Amino acid sequence: MAASTNPEKNSELKPPPGLKSLIDHLKSVYPDQPNPLQVTTLLKYWLGGSDPLDYISMYSNKGQGEGDAERIPPHWHYVSFGLSDLHGDQRVHLKEEHTTRSGMGFELTFRLAKTEAELQKERECPDKALRPPTWPANLLQSIARYCFQTGNGLCFGDNIPWRKGLDGSIDSRMQSLLVAQDPQLGSIDTPFGTVDFCQIVGVTEEELEQASRWNGRGVLNFLAKDVQTGGEWLVTNMQRTMSVFELFPETLLNLQDDLEKQGSDLAGVNAEFTFRELKPTTTIKEEVDFQSLNEKCASEENNRPLTESQLKREEPSFPQSMSMSSNSLHKSCPLDNQPQAPDCISLDGIEITLAPYAAKYLLLAIKDRIRHGRHFTFKAQHLALTLVAETVTGAAVSVSEPYGVLGYWIQVLIPNDLVPRMMEAFRNSQLDGKTEPTQRLEFDWPDKHFKLIVDQPPCPLVPTAMSIEAAPVN
Repeated sequence: MAASTNPEKNSELKPPPGLKSLIDHLKSVYPDQPNPLQVTTLLKYWLGGSDPLDYISMYSNKGQGEGDAERIPPHWHYVSFGLSDLHGDQRVHLKEEHTTRSGMGFELTFRLAKTEAELQKERECPDKALRPPTWPANLLQSIARYCFQTGNGLCFGDNIPWRKGLDGSIDSRMQSLLVAQDPQLGSIDTPFGTVDFCQIVGVTEEELEQASRWNGRGVLNFLAKDVQTGGEWLVTNMQRTMSVFELFPETLLNLQDDLEKQGSDLAGVNAEFTFRELKPTTTIKEEVDFQSLNEKCASEENNRPLTESQLKREEPSFPQSMSMSSNSLHKSCPLDNQPQAPDCISLDGIEITLAPYAAKYLLLAIKDRIRHGRHFTFKAQHLALTLVAETVTGAAVSVSEPYGVLGYWIQVLIPNDLVPRMMEAFRNSQLDGKTEPTQRLEFDWPDKHFKLIVDQPPCPLVPTAMSIEAAPVN
C-alpha cells in the first residue's frame, strides 16, 4: 500500500456508483476535508493483489468538548473502501439473490486518539497538515483479509482477540478489539445495497474477556461513559493503561450481577473436536463418526481447502478466534454449504472429545447459556457441535432423542436435570473459564449415554486457515 491523495477525486473519470456513495457520505461528515490523505492498494485484489481494501481514507477529527469537560478527544478517523460493493460488476463481490446488502454489507472504521505531541504540533503550526499514523490501515487490511478469505462478516458487539499490541508495540495494553457501530457514519443505502460502518475499538484483555463472557455491546456501553475509556465515540487511546473495570470497579460488579441473572450472549467458539456414537446395544442404527463425516465434507466442492494462491494471502498472525453474531439456532452453525434437506440421524449415545484450549468455555456454555434456555456451539472447520437446552425451538433433537447428526451439524440436547450435575463436575475440575486444563479430563454420565473428554483431538484432515467464535444469540 502507498499513501496518497484520493486518486478517484483527482481523476477525470467518475468514481463507480458504490464508491461515489461512500465518498459523498464522508463529504457530508467532513465537508472541510474533501481530499483526505489516503492509503491506496497499488495492485487491486481482483488483479491478484493481497490487500482486499482498495482505499483507506484518514480524516482529522477535532472531537467535541462541553464546557471544560472534553467529551470526545481529538483523533484520527480511518475509513475503509472495499468490503462493500464499489463497482457493481461482480469483479469482487458476486451478486446474491434475496439480499439487500452491498457486497459484504459493511465497511470498517477506526478512531485513534491523537497524542499530546501531535496536538502540540497542531497548536504550533495550525496551517500545516500532519500525517496520521498508517499502522491502523494495516490493521483494517488484516481484518478485511480475514473476512474475504472466510466469507465471515462482522456485526456490532463482536469481539476480535488480537493477542498483541494493535500498533505492534510490546508494552501497549490495547491488544484486542470490539466491533461497534460508527457513531458518525451509521448506515447508508447505496445503488448496490446497504452498508453498515463497523467501528473497530481497541480494548484491554480484561475488557475482551468480559465481553466474551457476557455481552460485547454491554462492555462498549461501559467504555462510552467516560472519556478515559473512549468517550461517546469510542476513540481508541493506545496510551491507556487501565481497563474500565480498574477505573470504575462498580462496573464489574454490575456486569457479574447481569451475567448471573440474564446469562451470556456468547453463542459459541471455534474449537476442534471429535465425536463417536456410544452404542449401548449391539444394534447400530447407522454408523456415524467424525472421520468419515470429515472425509465426506472435505470432498465437497464448496468445502474444498484453500488454494495455493489463497494460502499466500493468509495472515499468519491473525488471532485464533473472532466473535460472530447470529439471531437463530440455524445461524449458530455457520456452515454455508450444508447438504440440501439433510435427514437427522439419531444416535443412541455420544462421546465428544474437545480440544483443551476450548474447555474453559464449558462452564460458561452450561451455566450462562443452557441454564438460561439457550444454546452454545463449538465449530470446527467443517463440523459444528451445538449444545441445546430443552426450551430451544427449531432443534433437530428432543428429550426422547437427545443426540443427532444433521448434515455436518451435531446437536446434543442437555436436559434440565443434567445441567446442575455438569456445572458441579466442571467446577470440581477447576474449569473456571480462565485457565486451560493441562491434563486429560473425562466426564461421564452413563444414565444419559453421554461422555465428554477434554484432550487434544486428532488433527483434522483439512488444515484450518483461520478460526472464529460465534456470538450473541437468544
